[in-house]
Amino acid sequence: MKLAYLLNTYPLISTTFIRREIEAVERQGQPVVRFASRQWDEQLVDPLDIAEQGRTEYLLTGNVAGLLVGGLIEPWRNPFRFWRAARVAWKTWRAADEGVVRHVNYLLQAIQFRQRTRALDIDHVHAHFSTNAATVAMLTHALGGPSYSFTVHGPDELIDPAKNAMGLKVQRAKFVAAITGYCRERIVREAPDCGDKVRIIPCGLHLPDFVPSPEPTGVARDIVCVGRICANKGQILIPQAVAALRHEFPDIKIRLVGDGDHRALLESEMRKYGVTDQVEILGWGDADQVRSRIRTSAALLLPSYAEGLPIVLMEALALERPVLTTIIAGIPELVDDGCGWIFPAGSIEQLTDALRGLMATTATQRAAMGREGRARIETRHDIDKSAALLIAGFRE
Repeated sequence: MKLAYLLNTYPLISTTFIRREIEAVERQGQPVVRFASRQWDEQLVDPLDIAEQGRTEYLLTGNVAGLLVGGLIEPWRNPFRFWRAARVAWKTWRAADEGVVRHVNYLLQAIQFRQRTRALDIDHVHAHFSTNAATVAMLTHALGGPSYSFTVHGPDELIDPAKNAMGLKVQRAKFVAAITGYCRERIVREAPDCGDKVRIIPCGLHLPDFVPSPEPTGVARDIVCVGRICANKGQILIPQAVAALRHEFPDIKIRLVGDGDHRALLESEMRKYGVTDQVEILGWGDADQVRSRIRTSAALLLPSYAEGLPIVLMEALALERPVLTTIIAGIPELVDDGCGWIFPAGSIEQLTDALRGLMATTATQRAAMGREGRARIETRHDIDKSAALLIAGFRE
């Protein structure tokens, strides 16, 4: 079959998991044509992402005139299907209860995408997230384009799925992939008659890239935190927790790999609690640098308020490092006290207790937790297994 992936903004630093999935699908002999609405307007740091950008065709970036011309021609060239798609667009606009311009934009992109998929004889389209790209894929199908499916991750798309017309998108899709059981339950709640369409297909890792290594000697107090510095990731809690522990564990060190809008606020908290020597912000790193940081640490910390199931937790466990994270969404489906510490989001006291628990472990105990984590990733989050499930859905 001829398969296309349609993304919103791609690639960017936080979409490595999508690139890995596409690579896994292609390793199994299924070529993928990459499409996205727009290029990321920030600088890419990973050479693989830079190469992926060159393989991606963009519907919106640099193509506004083409979209407008297509929108003028389509009602005359494809009138019945155009008005059918316009009615679907009207339903998504009514559900969203927001400005009409965005939804006109989705329809214009769908017109362009239908033309490109027809020219390339695309049989099926897969999107990630139930938001913009899934809307364009649905409208493309209504215009007479290929069938579509999409993967739902959360957390934002699950806050108010009715406003996202998720039920309508599920009804018209060939199938829907949910990355966790929690995610599947939320989707089926929006489309209760379509439960047989919604399958749990986990995100995963290319395990040969994650070869475990023993914890280096002397890093028992060294912890890494990876992710965009923003409100949802909860890094703002780290300085206060470290301040509560620094007299008990004066050599505690937490290194943050990432950057973002809340960096200045986080630095202010570091100064406020006097932990600028214990908490360090390293900025963004590519995939190899992230793996290297995890390998040279005793554990990974992710005190998030909102997540689906973070890939970086899988990466740490695949490298046989325990994790400290929060009881939200799909995280408890992977993490428990067998491979880390899990605590309520937003609790300074319980974050501090989790860090203290890590400090009290021996290297032998951490190694056992790491091996358990690795076993869970091999069983549940091998990207090649997930790619096989996706391909089966595409070809049914």
